[in-house]
Amino acid sequence: MVRLRIATGSAVLVMLLAACGAGEPGPVSQPPSATSPSATSTVASPTSTSSPANVPDQLKFTAKTVDGAEISGADLAGKPAVLWFWAPWCPKCQREAPGMAAAAKDLGGKVTFLGAAALDEVPAMQQFVQRYDLKSFQHVADVDSAVWKRFGVTAQPAYAFVDTTGKVEVVASQLSEQDLRQRLDRLG
Repeated sequence: MVRLRIATGSAVLVMLLAACGAGEPGPVSQPPSATSPSATSTVASPTSTSSPANVPDQLKFTAKTVDGAEISGADLAGKPAVLWFWAPWCPKCQREAPGMAAAAKDLGGKVTFLGAAALDEVPAMQQFVQRYDLKSFQHVADVDSAVWKRFGVTAQPAYAFVDTTGKVEVVASQLSEQDLRQRLDRLG
């Protein structure tokens, strides 16, 4: 009887994960080589227009924010956006946080910001957002790293810049505040 319950529960879990897309990430770029710390990779979306029906595969996700709200990556389609991949315990992310907060406050009307926190528990993510005054934009609580995987992110900090045509550029390295601002200005 116990084995039957475990098997049934496992089957239900597998079906739920498959239904929400957690099992298969969308197309992602190859991760940059370890010898090139500032390498970037670009993934072109299969579409070139920005209507809601033309959402890049990487943005086809739903997730919970650190505050427990439901968020859809598809809502970013057709808008200039940046996803910032971070972890609460990461010293580089801690150094970048004030610059991200300032950029979001300055450019929030032109560029949509979304944090993607992973590699820790939700309370630590919430404390990080509070400590670094990052409340001006939403942050996904990516506890299973599903959003990270969609973008090919394997380490933090990293970024995904999405332009209005759906082109996604993943930067798998830390950015200076000046480089970040230049990339954001080009988006906005």
